Amino acid sequence: MNRRNYDKEMLGIMGESAGKRLLLHSCCAPCSSYCLTQVASVFRTTVFYYNPNLDSEEEYLRRKSEQIRLLRETGLADFLDCDYDPEAFRRIAAGYEDEPEGGARCKRCYLLRLERTAERAKAEGYDFFGTTLTVSPLKDSEALNTIGFALAEKYGVKFLPSDFKKRNGYLRSVELSKQYHLYRQNYCGCVYSRRGES
Repeated sequence: MNRRNYDKEMLGIMGESAGKRLLLHSCCAPCSSYCLTQVASVFRTTVFYYNPNLDSEEEYLRRKSEQIRLLRETGLADFLDCDYDPEAFRRIAAGYEDEPEGGARCKRCYLLRLERTAERAKAEGYDFFGTTLTVSPLKDSEALNTIGFALAEKYGVKFLPSDFKKRNGYLRSVELSKQYHLYRQNYCGCVYSRRGES
């Protein structure tokens, strides 16, 4: 079975989208670093920081601070914050606590964060919404893009498909993290992902 090449689809869309507005969900500065180098030359980009899955307010604020610092130092995008809302994550994780990492709980988390991004993109007149989550080799790009396209149809705002790990994207994000001395966490962010922390 031939899988869709979301990276190629993204590049095709970018070739026709100069100056369009993109609301890009970001989980953290390290993941966004490479993604922003790819999209900011085409889109007027705003990073949307919505991460209710993070297991503590301290972790939330630390990642947010690093995200803001990266944007100030690079000028690649504007920043749009959300309040820390761990109850939203607890609600969608209820009954899925024992799912393996990458399983149904994670897909529910993808939906939670991408739906909030699509809602905000629609409300504020963005042309596209997308996510940096596809840069991680531990995230299911097929699931993320499937969710994104479904939400695009629901909210009437275009979704920017991606597979940012392609073309050495993840490796480049590691290099950029070192270049900008970014705090790079060793777990996804939720209490369940911390269980597998080494």
